[in-house]
Amino acid sequence: MGGLLEKNVNWEKIEGIVYSDTKYPFEVLGPQLTKDGLRICCFYPDATGVVVKEKKGSHTYEMERLDDAGVFGVMIDTDKVFAYTYQVYYADGSVWEQEDTYAFFPELSQEDLSLFTQGIHYEIYKVLGAHKKKINGVEGVQFAVWAPNATKVSVVGDFNLWDGRRHIMEMHSESGVFTLFIPGLTNGDIYKYEIRMKGGATVLKADPYGTCAQKRPDNASVIFDITNYKWNDKKYMAARKKNDPLAGPMNIYEVHLGSWKRPSDGDGDFYNYRELAVELAAYVKQMNYTHVELLPVMEHPFDGSWGYQVTGYYAPTSRFGTPEDFMYFMDYMHQNGIGVILDWVPAHFPKDAFGLACFDGTCLYEHADKRQGEHPHWGTLIYNYGRPQVSNFLIANALYWVEQFHADGIRMDAVASMLYLDYGKNDGEWVANCYGGKENLEAIELLKHLNSIMHKRNKNILMIAEESTAWPMVTGKVEDSGLGFNLKWNMGWMNDFLSYMKTDPLFRKHCHGCITFSMMYAYSERFLLVFSHDEVVHGKGSLINKMPGEYEHKFANLRTAYMFMNGHPGKKFLFMGQDFAQFAEWNEAKSLDWNLIEEYDMHKKFNNFCRDLNQLYTTEPSLYEQDFVPEGFEWMSCMDADRSIVSFVRRAKDSDDMLLFVCNFTPVLYEKFVQAVPLPGKYKEIFNSDAEKYGGANYVNTRQLTAKKVPCDGRDYSIEFTLPPLGTTVFRFKKAETKKKTEKK
Repeated sequence: MGGLLEKNVNWEKIEGIVYSDTKYPFEVLGPQLTKDGLRICCFYPDATGVVVKEKKGSHTYEMERLDDAGVFGVMIDTDKVFAYTYQVYYADGSVWEQEDTYAFFPELSQEDLSLFTQGIHYEIYKVLGAHKKKINGVEGVQFAVWAPNATKVSVVGDFNLWDGRRHIMEMHSESGVFTLFIPGLTNGDIYKYEIRMKGGATVLKADPYGTCAQKRPDNASVIFDITNYKWNDKKYMAARKKNDPLAGPMNIYEVHLGSWKRPSDGDGDFYNYRELAVELAAYVKQMNYTHVELLPVMEHPFDGSWGYQVTGYYAPTSRFGTPEDFMYFMDYMHQNGIGVILDWVPAHFPKDAFGLACFDGTCLYEHADKRQGEHPHWGTLIYNYGRPQVSNFLIANALYWVEQFHADGIRMDAVASMLYLDYGKNDGEWVANCYGGKENLEAIELLKHLNSIMHKRNKNILMIAEESTAWPMVTGKVEDSGLGFNLKWNMGWMNDFLSYMKTDPLFRKHCHGCITFSMMYAYSERFLLVFSHDEVVHGKGSLINKMPGEYEHKFANLRTAYMFMNGHPGKKFLFMGQDFAQFAEWNEAKSLDWNLIEEYDMHKKFNNFCRDLNQLYTTEPSLYEQDFVPEGFEWMSCMDADRSIVSFVRRAKDSDDMLLFVCNFTPVLYEKFVQAVPLPGKYKEIFNSDAEKYGGANYVNTRQLTAKKVPCDGRDYSIEFTLPPLGTTVFRFKKAETKKKTEKK
């Protein structure tokens, strides 16, 4: 061995490379200027020899083997670092020319690290993760991962035979962020991080910020540059900035992409995002929905979790294609005027070994104390919301889906489990906050922070909370001590109303309050009325099967239920399959029963009913303009429990734009029903759930009615008409014309 080389080699640090146990590989590998010249070292465990080759010039420098494991080095008589490649020789006679990873010190700014450490780097996904870059004219991928308690982190993949010694990452200062630039890698290359924990054990982890992942059951991260897609939704996005979504109709169709439609059942095949976009957009437009809400599309290993056990927060699931395919899906929806809301899961994460759990050998993303860090009934882990880098991971992730994938809203799953430290736990299974209470102060701060920054950066984006308790001001402004959401799921209304509808009509009079109580709190929050996937799984049956009675009665019950829902204040939400009355409970492993529409007349008519009801809702300002103020709703009759009949008026901002709903929840026909009305004038039936075209008995009212001065329910005027059994009818009000006085000649 050359004397100068031996003199300039630190054997202890070389052992750190050989045994893959160092945080600072650049101290050994790559070019190093010394007082004796330029030292270059590399690690090729399978090579028989390595030569340094100048890029600009003809000189080559044969390297000496410094260690039997495969460390090579050379001293070159120069005081400058020059551009070079390695010629690597192998026993089979092959020679490979390669760039030196360690000739490119990864770029990472102190400002980025500082903002991340403070928890306020809202585009941290552009720094951490795997990103294509060009350094000194050489293309490759820069990796960065936060693992502050690791003793060593390597990038491993097919490109280095999953050998953690070959691409050891450099830790930057005390931030806990490890980085490395690897020349030559590109889209499609798979990788993981090999993390050595204190004590010497190693684990393989997927990239928390990876933009793509392998299709399950494989779980490595996949390099994918998401910056190349050319969007075509500029017109839609410009309109979105101008228009408050809460001011207009909002009729959301909830979709699980894996089971909405499938090319075949039982064999694991799925349609691509692009194929789904075309078919789904056509159906949504045909049915007059305004938005779709997707069950989580973030990468998850288990189909049966429906996406709620997320392992790849920054990666659209590969079940349906690439990130660009998903961008096409979003783009296509927007070009068809359809908003897209994404389910998002910040409340918990699974324990899969390749995921976030015990990421760097410590409870990095979760709490170490199981009383704080686990959901015992879900078998999942709880984020440590008080750790700035963890809250940054989550806040930036919500922003990522809005700003990079053009999502129109985020529906936050299981907010109640975040707000309460004792959620789903028994005594002794949780730890009180610093004031002795059960409120999760750190989660509350995260929610406020996220909603504030989301609305500051992205105008008119919807933030929706699935929150099932009486927590106050979920949709209140953050500056007024609210949580800052735009909408809250009205779980109370849903539970009460379904309980009422499941009751035999003969006994509904005993639970009449279930359909009237919601108006006692209707304006305490901005509510979204929901019949979600949760109501049609786990033995609960489909909505049509919850309805009592024989075949025709089930359909009549469900039609009048949907009529009541569409008349009730609040935005609207329905899970797929319930708009053609699928009898089977939802099964994520198979397609919806679309054949019902084709083969059975009643299902076809019910589907048409939902289509027309959605059109009524989206085209009548009285049904959406004043959802959140008392002026938009008025009971006409809510006390007729014996007959199980309710009636109410919905008003637009123009108070003369008014619709009257009369709902009969029993199978009794009233041929001369007297109904109180708010004002004198004309009343024209514009919708009747009992119409023959919808599968009803056709007890409809074709003639325009004139209100008569006949007192009813405390009102001076009333109308008389046929009220169908298990039916709802809607009348449009027309103001009485004022007669002009004629002048006497």
